[in-house]
Amino acid sequence: MKALHVLDLDGTLLHGTTANLEVARARGDLEVLLAMEAAFADGTMSTKEFSTELHRIWHDLTADEVAEIVAQSPWIDGIAEVCADIADRGEQSMLITMSPNFFAEAVLAHGVGTVHASHFPPLPFTEAFDPELTLVPEDKVRLVTAALDAAGLGTRSCVAYGDSLSDEPLFRVLENTVAVNPSPALAGIAAEVYRGRDLREAYALGRRLLADTGPA
Repeated sequence: MKALHVLDLDGTLLHGTTANLEVARARGDLEVLLAMEAAFADGTMSTKEFSTELHRIWHDLTADEVAEIVAQSPWIDGIAEVCADIADRGEQSMLITMSPNFFAEAVLAHGVGTVHASHFPPLPFTEAFDPELTLVPEDKVRLVTAALDAAGLGTRSCVAYGDSLSDEPLFRVLENTVAVNPSPALAGIAAEVYRGRDLREAYALGRRLLADTGPA
């Protein structure tokens, strides 16, 4: 691996929405999910409690349902083209998200090399959920550091693409960061900011950052 490109899902590859919102809309659970998100925002529900509750309310969710929801979701343009170019250069693309793996792994079809997401049992849920397998924002730093160390690379050989609070820990430790349709807070700490609906344009900014910083 010559370089690592770290992608976010919610609000980045998914334009203006999240995996959980798309599933909730399709199943008629939007009000329930919004109440959960409000509880998470005010600190009365933890990340692990949030995922445990998703497991409960979506106990009968099927793989076919998820596939249909994924197909109808508003994806940013150019994902497959970007991932193909990364692979052709001997580099690696990696998705890291707090969202469920049963949705996030859909990006493998676009050519993303590796997916790390909160792990749920196979659909429909007949097995117990382990909340310890829920990812938190700090896991992005852990996973990226491990991948770079394994390849003998430093942080200047990595570009992160994200949009919000969950990306802040990673953006604070990397030199090469592209905020995609970001929150004001993330835009303020990013090396580059992209607003639009084409990942190829955000990726062009990432390539320029890699060229400017040089290999680690």
